[in-house]
Amino acid sequence: MKITRAGSQASQPGPEEYFTGTVRIDPLFSAETPGTASGAAVTFEPGARTAWHTHPAGQTLIVTHGVGRVQREGGPVEEIRPGDVIWFAAEERHWHGAAPEVAMTHIAIQEAVDGSVVTWQEKVSDRDYAG
Repeated sequence: MKITRAGSQASQPGPEEYFTGTVRIDPLFSAETPGTASGAAVTFEPGARTAWHTHPAGQTLIVTHGVGRVQREGGPVEEIRPGDVIWFAAEERHWHGAAPEVAMTHIAIQEAVDGSVVTWQEKVSDRDYAG
């Protein structure tokens, strides 16, 4: 058994090259070998969002606070709220973030494949974000 105490891991800012706006990442867990899953609580200030990206084994988001937006390539921009669970399939190109006027926090869970959990791409344009 391993207990990771709340507040025992430092918050990190979302790197500017992968995020638009103010984003805070709070690590939650990394699996012990042979596991490959990891998770973080990610808080997006209003209007903040990820860049387009994919995950080699997919990604699950669990919204815990606020109002957000998600979009998969070719699909509409969707509103997400607390209690919503979003799953993106392996290699499904997508982005996620806060609504324009309301912050949003979600738990993000993903698994590594060959040591990689994400492939970052270009930033989401204001036009794409607006839907």
